[in-house]
Parts: sequence; structure tokens; C-alpha cells
Amino acid sequence: MSDRQVIEALQAALAAEHAAVYGYGVVGGRIGETRRAEARAAYDAHRARRDALAREVRDRGAQPVAAAAGYTLPFPVPDSAAAVRLAADLEERVAGVYSDLVRAGDAVRRREAADALREAAVRAVRWRGGSVAFPGLAERGGTGAAAPTAGAATPTA
Repeated sequence: MSDRQVIEALQAALAAEHAAVYGYGVVGGRIGETRRAEARAAYDAHRARRDALAREVRDRGAQPVAAAAGYTLPFPVPDSAAAVRLAADLEERVAGVYSDLVRAGDAVRRREAADALREAAVRAVRWRGGSVAFPGLAERGGTGAAAPTAGAATPTA
């Protein structure tokens, strides 16, 4: 892949991490006490990935994509059960973006993206209580899921 394509894939992953960090802010405000530590750990993991991606984009001479001022959630999150569904959705969408990043760059970049995909897929399984064959690939597998792969939440101005 060209350097431009690698940067585009990194920017997409960064945008997804921005959305995940925002989404976990909502999850943390609605999640029950029994899963609050799990939500906090996921939030921290996404913040760390976000920061690492921003550094990598800068190191490649590009300006990292900024977080949106706000995001539209894929569904209302009035309670703990909905917060759990949102957390699973966030992870599945992030996994989809990392599946694209796996193809970008050298062996080190592919390995890091595969690690991020695996971590997101494992968290999605924990939140959902079950798994899918290829997390993040539903929209490519003809299942009719029409979810953007850039993040779980849609930016709003």
C-alpha cells in the first residue's frame, strides 16, 4: 500500500477510536455498578489506542483527524441494558475498522492492527455474551447490516 493509503487507514481507525471514546462516556454514565470497571477499562484502552494512532499519523507527516464535537448514537441509551448493547456495538464497529487497517502497511503495522482487532472482538463478545464468526465484517458479508465502519457513533456538528 502507498503511504497515502496507510495514512487514510490510520485516520479511519483514529476516527473510530474518537467515536468509541465518546460512546464509552455514554456507556459509563448508564452502565450498572457490576460492569462499571469493565467499561472504564475499555474506555482507557480506546483512549490509549486513540493517542497512539494520533502520534503515528503525526509521525507520518499528516494532521490527525479531530474528534467531532458530538456524535449521534446508533440507538437510545436510557439504561444499563442499552449501555451494554452500545458497548458491544462500539467494539464491533471498531473491529471492522481495524480489519481494514490490518491490510495497511508493513508487518509491524499489520500485527498492531490485528492485536487491536482481536482486543475489540474479545470485548464485544464479553459485552454481548456471544460471538460472531468475523467481528466487524457483517456489512461486508451480505447480512444487510448498514453500519458505518468509521465508528459506532455518527459525528454531529
